[in-house]
Amino acid sequence: MATTSNSTHFKTAAFLLLAMIVTVGSALGFQYIGGYLPCKLCLEQRYPYYAGIPLMVVAVASAGLKWPAGLTRLLLALGGILMLVGLGLAIFHAGVEWKFWAGPTDCTAVSMSITTDAGNLLKDMNAVHPPACDTAALRVLGLSFAGWNAIASLILMVVAFRGARKA
Repeated sequence: MATTSNSTHFKTAAFLLLAMIVTVGSALGFQYIGGYLPCKLCLEQRYPYYAGIPLMVVAVASAGLKWPAGLTRLLLALGGILMLVGLGLAIFHAGVEWKFWAGPTDCTAVSMSITTDAGNLLKDMNAVHPPACDTAALRVLGLSFAGWNAIASLILMVVAFRGARKA
């Protein structure tokens, strides 16, 4: 019975680990490869993933090394809580984009890549505009990055909590 439980917990933790890496990796890819500068709320939505990835590494190790199932279940539940926080952050940001409520007044990109070449500095300063939290950089099938993150966070939260409930 413990082997089945460990196997189920291992698969759940491994799925969550991979899905979290893919989700935050996609955001980083859109930023560094696609050129979409993140706003303050975009960056904050990544924090649950940054905390969840190492947590799921420990959960995978816990299940794989057959540590007590209760520990793995606790780690999965903590991952679910992180994704619940991520869901709240994503819904808040999507609501700001849809003008349902106001976002933070200081909502601009934290860092931008501007050339250090003095000849291009003025040109870059005029061309680079930090994103505002209330404007979606891109919509795919009607959803912004925040909207898609809300869906991803919801799915990962459900998977984590279901995995934590399995004895």
